[in-house]
Amino acid sequence: MTIAILLLVFTTLLVLGVPIAFSIGIATVATMLVSVDTLPALTTVAQRMAGGLDSFALLAIPLFILSGQLMGQGGIARRLIDFAKSLVGMLPGGLAFVNVISCTLFGAISGSSVAATSAIGSFMMPAMEKDGYPREFNAALTAAASTTGLLIPPSNILIVYAVASGGVSISALFVGGYLPGILVALGLIMVSAVYARRYDFPAGERVKFSVVVEKSIAALPSLFLIVLVIGGILGGIFTATEAGAIAVLYALGLSVLVYREVKLSELKDILLKSTRTTAIVMLLIATSMAMSWILAFENIPTMAADALLALSDNPIVILLIINLILLVVGAFLDMTPAVLIFTPIFLPVAVALGMTPLHFGIMMVLNLSIGLCTPPVGSVLFVACAVGRTRVAEIVRPLMPMYLAMFIALLAVTYIPGISEWLPRAFGLME
Repeated sequence: MTIAILLLVFTTLLVLGVPIAFSIGIATVATMLVSVDTLPALTTVAQRMAGGLDSFALLAIPLFILSGQLMGQGGIARRLIDFAKSLVGMLPGGLAFVNVISCTLFGAISGSSVAATSAIGSFMMPAMEKDGYPREFNAALTAAASTTGLLIPPSNILIVYAVASGGVSISALFVGGYLPGILVALGLIMVSAVYARRYDFPAGERVKFSVVVEKSIAALPSLFLIVLVIGGILGGIFTATEAGAIAVLYALGLSVLVYREVKLSELKDILLKSTRTTAIVMLLIATSMAMSWILAFENIPTMAADALLALSDNPIVILLIINLILLVVGAFLDMTPAVLIFTPIFLPVAVALGMTPLHFGIMMVLNLSIGLCTPPVGSVLFVACAVGRTRVAEIVRPLMPMYLAMFIALLAVTYIPGISEWLPRAFGLME
């Protein structure tokens, strides 16, 4: 009865266009009101929301959001594009390869797929269209490629999963995301290569080795942020949360003092944007944690686990079902609440099948990343359409082979644990 009320209220509010955080919170309160008296219900929800945010690990999120904002306005996108273009721009379809590589690098540095879509897309889409690439293909490729940075640290969604899972090492998740992120990027590059051959996309001009060196040196300070964060964590110099503060200081120095693309007068707006984004993310986390609690209170995770395990004793089948459910969820729900709500439901099932929490986390984040560029509510999809001056209906067709490449990468990550676990084991971050 209570779960039916939760789903009914939540779905109705979403259909009415109520923001996702408020939909989750109101649905949780409505469910609690059915179970207990008014005052205890409201008190319990408030306590669970406050308790959900009481985590040292979550402190890294506003720090990485701020560093991402600084990097996003600090001239990083243009330097990464020039760097990628000097490496692969001369190949047939080279600008498509440049797009994928630039989105992957910028998404990893900024920690935001939306920022990667707008920053890289504003440079790459007009350049690709000028060289004869179809506008719809340009927007579709940018949307798909921008999601790869969510797997490559620093990644806020991996921090959220670490909190939701109850103790998975953030450092191990950060390191474990590298190979899956690169695998998705390679899949999109292969799709671009097929398009280039089929539609005879042009090759760019060859550049001298001296130009390659020049562009590499110009991009090196930006790329060093990834090395700094991961190197410091692996070296035991600072924790993942402290790495967020280091990233802010580095991004501030790079954008203001080295590149001089951000003026001191612009810092106020950057801080305000970071604060607004942080407030949205934290409210999502708080309400999602409250909903996760009511689901646990109603014993939903155990019931779901028993139901899935009753369907089959074959791990391949069950993991495929979980992936299909998450793909549908990702098409309608934002990543943060999806991770917080469905991790307690599906993680016990995955562990019962012999999957490590780290492996499941990487699989889940990759899966939900696909939802960011999937209709009807994919946020990255709409940003790509706005930047590329096209419509969602027009880019779905070129997106189909990209979805296929991403799904194949998802299956590989799901059924080959070494893709996610090899690097963490090599660095001694997991047994």
